Amino acid sequence: MGNVHEDPLAELALRLRALRVQRGLQMGGLQQRTGLGRTTVSQALNGHVVPSETTLLALAKALGTDVEPLLALRHSAMSMPQARESLVRRVVPRPRRPKGHPSFEERYLDYMAERHSQLTVVGLDLRRPERAHWPLDAAYLSLELAERPRGWLAGVEEADRSSVVVKRAENALGDCQRVLLRGLAGSGKTTLLQWLAVGTARDELPEELGSWRGQIPFVLPLRTLVRHGPLPEPHHFLAAVGAPLAASQPEGWADGVLARGEALVLVDGIDEVPQEHRGATRDWLERLLAAYKDAHFVVTTRPSAVPEGWLASSRFTELSVRPMSAADIGVFVARWHTAARQSAATDAEQSQLRNLETTLQVTVRAQRDLSQLSSTPLMCALICALHRDRRGHLPHSRRELYEAALSMLLVRRDLERSIDVPEGIQLTEHQSVQLLQRLAYWLIRNRQTEMDRSTAEALVGDALPAMQAVAEQGTAKQVLMHLVGRSGLLRQPTIDTIDFVHRTFQDYLGAKAAIEAHDFPLLVNNADDDQWEDVVRMAVAHARPAESADLLRRLVERGDAEDDHRSRLHLLAAASLQYATEIEPDVRRLVEQRAQTLMPPRSPEEAEELAALGPGILDLLPGAESLHADEVGPVIKTAAKVGGDPAYAFLRRFAQSLPSDSAPYELIDSWKNFRADEYAREILLPFRDRGRLPKRLAVHTHDQRNTLHLLKPISNIAFRQKFTEDEIAEHLSSECIQILEIYSGQLLTNLKFVRRFSSLIELALSDCTQLGHIEDLAGLPLPKLRLLNLPDEFRFDALNSLPELTSLSLYTRLPWPSLADLPAPKGLKSLFLGGWIGTRLTGISKWQQLQVAVINSAPNKEEWQEISKLPHLTELYISDYDLNHAVPMPSVTYLRLSPTSDPQLELVPELFPNLESFFINCRATQLDTTDITPLSQIKGLQISISYASKLIGLEKFTAEAVKLYPRPRTGDT
Repeated sequence: MGNVHEDPLAELALRLRALRVQRGLQMGGLQQRTGLGRTTVSQALNGHVVPSETTLLALAKALGTDVEPLLALRHSAMSMPQARESLVRRVVPRPRRPKGHPSFEERYLDYMAERHSQLTVVGLDLRRPERAHWPLDAAYLSLELAERPRGWLAGVEEADRSSVVVKRAENALGDCQRVLLRGLAGSGKTTLLQWLAVGTARDELPEELGSWRGQIPFVLPLRTLVRHGPLPEPHHFLAAVGAPLAASQPEGWADGVLARGEALVLVDGIDEVPQEHRGATRDWLERLLAAYKDAHFVVTTRPSAVPEGWLASSRFTELSVRPMSAADIGVFVARWHTAARQSAATDAEQSQLRNLETTLQVTVRAQRDLSQLSSTPLMCALICALHRDRRGHLPHSRRELYEAALSMLLVRRDLERSIDVPEGIQLTEHQSVQLLQRLAYWLIRNRQTEMDRSTAEALVGDALPAMQAVAEQGTAKQVLMHLVGRSGLLRQPTIDTIDFVHRTFQDYLGAKAAIEAHDFPLLVNNADDDQWEDVVRMAVAHARPAESADLLRRLVERGDAEDDHRSRLHLLAAASLQYATEIEPDVRRLVEQRAQTLMPPRSPEEAEELAALGPGILDLLPGAESLHADEVGPVIKTAAKVGGDPAYAFLRRFAQSLPSDSAPYELIDSWKNFRADEYAREILLPFRDRGRLPKRLAVHTHDQRNTLHLLKPISNIAFRQKFTEDEIAEHLSSECIQILEIYSGQLLTNLKFVRRFSSLIELALSDCTQLGHIEDLAGLPLPKLRLLNLPDEFRFDALNSLPELTSLSLYTRLPWPSLADLPAPKGLKSLFLGGWIGTRLTGISKWQQLQVAVINSAPNKEEWQEISKLPHLTELYISDYDLNHAVPMPSVTYLRLSPTSDPQLELVPELFPNLESFFINCRATQLDTTDITPLSQIKGLQISISYASKLIGLEKFTAEAVKLYPRPRTGDT
């Protein structure tokens, strides 16, 4: 066996095998604990291929060992030629022409792989900022993405819907074709796009992204595109981003790639488009989607830039980048120091970096504030650099962190290392900051994140007459190039453009310029624009006490005067409090008073907004005693999103004071945000002791599963992580379990274990990739069955062998052209159908006992005719519909609509004359107003309306007849 330097892959495999033996685990047990496939585990333990980071993280957790040394070995193995060959062998390469005669497509793919294969890392090489690059292969960290499951039932209330599903990026993206990716500044969105671009260009995407292989990437940064007028059509994609191959692109090539479904279109930065142009940007996207239905699309944005469901009508899956976990932060810190050691000049410096890494790993875990600051790759890199620069001493607030970073990046390193007058120019820190502020402020005022080089030179030139000491050293062009080359804050993405290395620094410096210019009205007038949110927060940080008080008062006053922006402005003022060094008590009380009027939250969206304010919001959240039913869940969700020890303490007190006899859904769902055993014992267990079990337990992690024994007996449970049959059944009583939901069934090989649950009344199965049928369920007295996202070859024959089946949900592709061939019992009373089943509704009338129908696709006229022939149908839930094709249905007494455009309410009274209850969810319509006046024709109708921007016709109904969600606050319109 060679040593680690000779064969790191073999050393890695040896360590994994030794750990398995020490833990006394068989291969099957290790496979169960990790949730990995047998082949993946075997290859890792035998050193056949370089394991993925996700695989190593899972193995390290299952083996109870530190993952950093394993990842270091993987990094070394990745640089070995045989490792690269082994990775390449895992994918099917594109056919290539003989060397010397590459096609345009091959040249383009080579260019994309090279163009996006490096990351700029803040502070990595302080002596030469222009060299602060990280190879993407070593730098990319697979972060967690959160997704709300597709196929929410149209008739399910908000609080009863499935919680978000958290997966590693490659797993979350694997089943998607169109993705809207939300993430905070510095969270890694752009890096993920780079990784996808390089992986597709090299044909080296992992197994989980098998359906994405063979794609040709187009990276379209909107920060660049919006500067050039109208957004480009496909044949102009390359020219619009300055690709040098644009001139040699064959005519019709881009159109052909997109039309064949071979394109991966990566659109970066919706938030970098001015608000007034985002509608046009969506129109541009929708035109591309209409023309190229089979292409893959990923679109990124900051969370607040566009509303939830912004691209829902175009079938986009919304994913959110999660903050880095403690394990992710540990991996990132290890990688940063490994990369830094590669540029270390001496053995002593390398040794020092090892010691600093060890110290920082401990410090980040021990200090909660620092851990929260480190939760994005950008901030984590900044903290690593500062920790190195300051010999282990770190600032604690965000403002202090930025100030220290500017000092470090601008001049301190050059001075301390005796680097004199680089490029013939020497600027003080103050001079550099003044010039950078000018550039940043121009970008902010003009709503840009990139400027022409000529504009940047002009701005520097305008400043030089008042900066004689700088003007004497060189021209505006020379000074600008010095800032690009030496500051570590500016970069030159193309020969004629200038931008900041990250938007965060632009906002910080622009805010400083705004305060120095006393531009308080400008800040306040733009505070409702998400592009200015961070600028306003930073302005409060830069301002002197009297100035920050003035700015906060102005924000409150504008919020008081403008109904449309009141919540946003008052919350922004509250969020800015933590940035101020000193605040007048009267102003603090004023801001907190306005924030209290937004309390308690009444929807998941309001909870998200409040949680963004940070731990300080916990002091404003009320206890359970004074809350209405619709406020309990959002308050819990707010605290859980904040996370950390203070949030846990709040939830513990909150749970103890709940008047309810059972735990709210959100309290159970928050289990995944904290230590599983502690949360189960101290928060969930008391409900069992009162004889009132939680309504449903959701299991997201192995740690949660391992604590289920504390909560037995369990009657209702949802598994949202991959588990084997034995792991699912281990803590469930055969007599007690009534509802079993398995939403990640990739490890299930059969369903025989289900037969032991004699009291089961409802079963849900999703993503069961190893199952081909449900014959193991034949003969069971199972009333309710839900099937979601099953393999295309799945067989449904055994549905006819479930004699007591009365409720069937199908959110998976079906193999028949119509429902006439669906082998379900004739006694069905409820049928739930997803929008992508690929089967027409013809034949639905054979279930004459049907009382409830949920339809998530638009019926045609013939299908509406057949639905109307169901004599007992009383409840109809429908989305993505056209009521112009519908026929009268007098039997329906409850109607629920989820429109994606005009809700057509004027047609409802004639089509459903006997309605007693009506619900409409306006979330996806994007309409400014919804007119419910036509519904007044139906006497005694009870109406529920969710997420309507503005309503017309409320005066036609009594207050008791209409319920709005979220429930309006006093003064809402």
